[in-house]
Amino acid sequence: MASLVWDQVGSRFYEAGVDRGVLYLSGGNGVAWNGLISVNESAPETNRVPVYFDGIKYADVVGLGEFAGSLKAYTYPDEFLEFEGILEIGNGLFVTNQRSGRFGLSYRTLVGDDVDGIDQGYKIHILYNLSATPSAKSYQTISEIKPIEFEWAITSIPDYIPGFQPTSHLIIDTRSMAPSLLQDIEDSLYGTDFDDAKLPDLSTLTSFIDAWVIIRIVDNFNGTWTATGPDNLISMLDATTFQIIQANAIYLDTDTYMVSTLTY
Repeated sequence: MASLVWDQVGSRFYEAGVDRGVLYLSGGNGVAWNGLISVNESAPETNRVPVYFDGIKYADVVGLGEFAGSLKAYTYPDEFLEFEGILEIGNGLFVTNQRSGRFGLSYRTLVGDDVDGIDQGYKIHILYNLSATPSAKSYQTISEIKPIEFEWAITSIPDYIPGFQPTSHLIIDTRSMAPSLLQDIEDSLYGTDFDDAKLPDLSTLTSFIDAWVIIRIVDNFNGTWTATGPDNLISMLDATTFQIIQANAIYLDTDTYMVSTLTY
């Protein structure tokens, strides 16, 4: 047993800023969003209906709302125009008031503490099935250059994750994730030298993260077993000798041990 302690060194966390905005088109392909100012997440609208029995309240029936919020930006990718209902006819001619589709969005919020400052970590927010409604724009004569702030109200259609309520919003806290798993996710979200940025659908991404392991040990049921994992943990020392670092291993005797799959 121990008493509570407040304000210990290294325990004072805060979040600040927004960066690495990515717009995901209807096919899932990602486009960098430069000029993103803010993402405002509204509190979900929940409906609470009290239930009474013999004049005494004994429960609240809660109806969960969906994600909603707003975006602000100095500029936006050309690909975002279609989600405002603006389509190009051709040769630079655009027509407004068209039907708009749905898009995805990801962005980072930075996490700091009293030791490492703002470099303590970050969170990746991933939003699915969004639609945007632009706010009014005001164009004024130039007395001094002040960029226009564009703003959109955004709403979502939640999707299902087995075992959970439907949602449109995932949060990845990098402080609690294995670096190699985080790299796999960021390679998908942001792209690599070989692959374009792409947003996996919600069920695919959550299943991948849930099933991910650092080292996987598989019994081949023929007197052999197979180990798979990142190169920095599994390597061949020579043609017949291998090395596994950080494996789960239980020694049964001085010459025999049992290895098993390693999760983070």
